[in-house]
Amino acid sequence: MSPAVLMNLLRCGRVSVSRHGVLSARSSPDTSTPSGQMGRAMLGIMGVRQTSGSTRFDPDNSGRPLTWDSFGIWDDRIEEPILLPSSIKYGRPIPQVSLSRVGSTSVVGLRKQNEDRLRIARFHDSLLYFAVFDGHGGSYVADYCQTYMEKFIRNALEEDDDLGKVLKKAFLDVDKALHTHLCLFNDASFLTAGTTATVAMLRDSHELVVGSVGDSRAVLCRKGRAKKLTKDHTPDRKDERQRIQRSGGFVTWNSVGQANVNGRLAMTRSIGDFHLKSIGVIAEPETQRLNALQYGSEDNATIVIVPLGAWGKHKSSTAIYSMSRNFASSGRWA
Repeated sequence: MSPAVLMNLLRCGRVSVSRHGVLSARSSPDTSTPSGQMGRAMLGIMGVRQTSGSTRFDPDNSGRPLTWDSFGIWDDRIEEPILLPSSIKYGRPIPQVSLSRVGSTSVVGLRKQNEDRLRIARFHDSLLYFAVFDGHGGSYVADYCQTYMEKFIRNALEEDDDLGKVLKKAFLDVDKALHTHLCLFNDASFLTAGTTATVAMLRDSHELVVGSVGDSRAVLCRKGRAKKLTKDHTPDRKDERQRIQRSGGFVTWNSVGQANVNGRLAMTRSIGDFHLKSIGVIAEPETQRLNALQYGSEDNATIVIVPLGAWGKHKSSTAIYSMSRNFASSGRWA
């Protein structure tokens, strides 16, 4: 690609791309967005559609004109800045996700204390970080993860660029560091606190990797339907229950049918909960990797991450519309 065309692409902010158009716009920098309390997080990428036609550029008279067909065949608008390195890497225009299009909300509902925490950050132009932590036994562990999870992910990125491996290392490292930190306090109650953790990393507006422990769910909107990105870590899962039992723990069910580890904890993986680590409660996340950007899709792409309590009786809902309606009627969000 010629320097002249590269500079045109670099200058793009909000872009209108036409078969006979010129690239022009303005840049709008993003900043990290922390939040003290969180119930759900949403990430959106504008839809992109395909059509026919191409425009040829040969600004340096090289005899090798650049065509829009080199990037794929596009409709007349992409309402986001273009990520140039990613576009070159994947051979198609890749829109940059703006943090201004990421929203969150949290409502304590009927509870006395909101123990949910959120962190949103842009590591650099091509890597975004979204995390939700739903604390239990107090907000201390969720607060710690909100503050330090990002640091451990950055450290892991210096050693490996595989986001799945990075998340696994960061989860285990933050759990280890938390234990060391809590041991400085002579307060046993800190060792019984814990949190779920669901972290989504979006690289190049294209590669989405989600890691989680606990039961805070992430779903992805795909053509109006909800695709699950996480699995609940609860004693109801046979593989999770067997690990607890092999480690010397046991599972009980309360009066409403909820399974608990040693009668205390409704999840089999978490950060914290050090009083149950010896019986198989672990901090290693399960991860999932997928392509977040689908060419031709009208809904590229919406992620919703929600603590379990907010799903209520609607936890098996599969439609994004129904899910949104259920949030509005849920007692957790009232």
